[in-house]
Amino acid sequence: MAHDILQRSVESQTGRASLLIIGILLGGVLLLCSYVVGLIPAFARATDTSDGRNFYVDALALAGALLLGVPIITHALKQLLRGAMHMDELVAIAVLAALVAADYRTAGVVAFFLLLANLVETRTALGARASIEALLRIAPTKAHRLRPDGTEELVDPKELAPGDRVRVRPGDNVPADGDIIAGQSSINQANITGESVPVDKAVGDEVFSGTSNLAGAIDVKVTRAGEDTTLGKVRKLIFQAQRTRIPIMRLIDRYAGWYTPTIVMLAGIVLFFTLDKPDATDRAITMLVVACPCALILAVPTSMVAALSCAARLGILIKDVSTLEIAKDLSAVVLDKTGTLTTGELAVTRLQPAPGVDGADLLAAAAAVEQMSRHPVAQAVGKVAERARISPPRPERFEEIAGQGVRGVVDGRQVFVGRRGWLAEKGIDLAAMDDPSLAEPEGVSTLYVARDGQVLGWVGLEDRTRPEARRALEQLRQLGIRELVMVTGDRRSVARRVAREMGCTEVQAEVLPADKLELVAALRQKKGRVAVIGDGVNDAPALATGDLSVAMGAAGSDVAINSATVALMNNNLELLPFLVRLSRRTMGVVHQNLAFGILFIVVMLTLSAMGWLKQFGGPMLGAALHFLAACVVIFNSARLVRFGEELHKPEEEEKEIRPRIMPEPVPSA
Repeated sequence: MAHDILQRSVESQTGRASLLIIGILLGGVLLLCSYVVGLIPAFARATDTSDGRNFYVDALALAGALLLGVPIITHALKQLLRGAMHMDELVAIAVLAALVAADYRTAGVVAFFLLLANLVETRTALGARASIEALLRIAPTKAHRLRPDGTEELVDPKELAPGDRVRVRPGDNVPADGDIIAGQSSINQANITGESVPVDKAVGDEVFSGTSNLAGAIDVKVTRAGEDTTLGKVRKLIFQAQRTRIPIMRLIDRYAGWYTPTIVMLAGIVLFFTLDKPDATDRAITMLVVACPCALILAVPTSMVAALSCAARLGILIKDVSTLEIAKDLSAVVLDKTGTLTTGELAVTRLQPAPGVDGADLLAAAAAVEQMSRHPVAQAVGKVAERARISPPRPERFEEIAGQGVRGVVDGRQVFVGRRGWLAEKGIDLAAMDDPSLAEPEGVSTLYVARDGQVLGWVGLEDRTRPEARRALEQLRQLGIRELVMVTGDRRSVARRVAREMGCTEVQAEVLPADKLELVAALRQKKGRVAVIGDGVNDAPALATGDLSVAMGAAGSDVAINSATVALMNNNLELLPFLVRLSRRTMGVVHQNLAFGILFIVVMLTLSAMGWLKQFGGPMLGAALHFLAACVVIFNSARLVRFGEELHKPEEEEKEIRPRIMPEPVPSA
């Protein structure tokens, strides 16, 4: 539905722009011919009238003025009948006044430049919609669905449903969100996550609709199709964002109804007090032309469109453009630990054998029992054993005790893996680990391992911090955001370690969801505008409380996309300080545009009222300057599109960086 509406909108805008171009060209040719005919002596001698006017010149100029001016006058009348005010009313009055005064060339030139300005405005709006249309086009138009017998059938991606299997060959776009069930490849997913480097994918990894398969063939089991895919949600939300408005835009709309009557009144006053002057009519007409607020009307929307385009290119999904005004004034940031500052994946970082126990024996015993569990702790132990090339035997009489640990019989010997207190309850002597040199370090979760009643040592696990998170928080401090608060439901020792690594100013540990809401509310009362950053999975209530809410790693996550005002399509926390910088740059451009638009109108109104523009062309010069002002605003806003290009690192540089952010090697025993 959103695609169809957008398609009709783009087609409608394209048709309007085409008609506008044809009208401008024909009218402009007629006006040009009127000037050329006036320079030909044969026509001038044959058509001079008693009042010194040239019939052919007037006829061509009138035809051009009507062709260019009638659409403006018609549109203005329609707006007035609907009770709405637009800038066309001022120029419509100016064109009518020039026609009544038989100044056909002036009427034509004024209408020509206004239509040219309208064309620029239409093309700007069309460019915004075309950028969304380009996003729509990356969705594939065909899919190779696999039948139960393994053969393929070519279908429309709209016909796919969860559970279907599709084959994606090199060079094809992925037709739906899903998980790879066969094959491996490199996937370019820049249009979803903003990552400039292709990502290697293998069996079990998730792929997204609209991303490009660069290397090998893969079979994908569909999990989401059609409008339910990540791409479908992204394009709907971008379309929604372009229809939202910031307070400055609403303020302009609020006073727009007063603007046209005020300008008409000022022009009438000038006309009344200069009736004794020969250029009185030209002064009033020029005032109406230069007062058209085209630059003011374009000042905000062009900046917002450029900023949205810039953000989307880097994988920042902004659902409401008011975010771009809020982010610049942030005074505090609340960050969830798990999944935001940390990877959310446990990893084995320490092995501490008991005296006389080999580290490899400790790891093998733990991995043998843990291989039967699906707990994240068990998976972390299994991964480190695999990297250490340990192949443990399968245990017998396996049992998992929730919240305590696991046990089983390995090669005829009873093995326990779990909390220290649980092992102590089972009568296992842990005295061998009481030496201070063997004590558990702060901030590390530990699993004690025992075999046949003898303690073998402990395995230390940590939730690794994100390498870019520390840099991101340092950049936020440089931007003047001093209050950086980390909240987590994890243990205090673990929370203190992560907060110390990140440089947070405050840490709240063992916090319940209700406590997070109270914390955010208190910060808003004391500090002002507060941003809440989370992974969007279990942080939805807190995200809804902040002035600005940001969900990390939203690609493929329905909850993350829907729970926050901003969704980062990848897990790069450095996009947060970039969003603050983009907000400040965008509002700076908006203020520049508004200041220029207001200054232009005030200065031009003054010069027109004093008659100083008459000697340089009067209304025709005013129309040309009006068009030039609109172009200045648009080009100034367009600078935002290229903002942040430095975040797209060359592929060679990425390859040098990536080894440093990979998990550390297996710790030695």
